[in-house]
Amino acid sequence: MHQKIDLLMANLGSTLITKGLTVATAESCTGGLLAHHLTGVSGSSSYFIGGVVAYSNRIKQEVLGVQEETLAQFGAVSEQTAQEMASGVREKFHTDIGLSTTGIAGPTGGTPDKPVGLVWIGISIPENTRAYECHFEGDRTRIKTQTVHQILHLLSEHLK
Repeated sequence: MHQKIDLLMANLGSTLITKGLTVATAESCTGGLLAHHLTGVSGSSSYFIGGVVAYSNRIKQEVLGVQEETLAQFGAVSEQTAQEMASGVREKFHTDIGLSTTGIAGPTGGTPDKPVGLVWIGISIPENTRAYECHFEGDRTRIKTQTVHQILHLLSEHLK
């Protein structure tokens, strides 16, 4: 899976550089893995501005601007939170694109409504912010890796 991510990232990095776009990340369940892959390409400093690992709800609120009401009503693992994280990091870091991940990587923490492997991915650009519901299988590492692969794939599709 890491080889697929590396190839995807090489192409994505080239596209971001060519288009002159900047990116910031707001990660929860991936714990910095997305930022790791975004910076794994030579020249990434021209498009990757920075990121936040917002594991706690307090950081989601205080740093990224996720509304307390959003977390209370929908929870940290939700479409709404993913959207607010992505738009919050884009606005705070003054970038063209904000990316977010929030989910349950397991093996604990799942519920019948929100099982292990449920991940919400957010992509924010000035014109709109979207969230994508994903369901992954495997252990914690595999879920995190699949999440990064999926968000990079979605971003590359978005940039076409």
